[in-house]
Amino acid sequence: MSKVQEFFKNSYEEVTKEVTWPQWGELQGSASLVLIASIIFALVVGAIDFVIDNGLRLLYQSF
Repeated sequence: MSKVQEFFKNSYEEVTKEVTWPQWGELQGSASLVLIASIIFALVVGAIDFVIDNGLRLLYQSF
């Protein structure tokens, strides 16, 4: 049991004293970048899906 307690104690000390956390502005900038990239990716995937779906419908209707 002491190994588990030591692990949590060391983990807490590392997170509170040795990790450098980003500033609030930097964090907001990164979050905005991820949001914009996710929206662009979703739009591209949606457009590809739309094109393939309509292309296959036209192909199947021609037979």
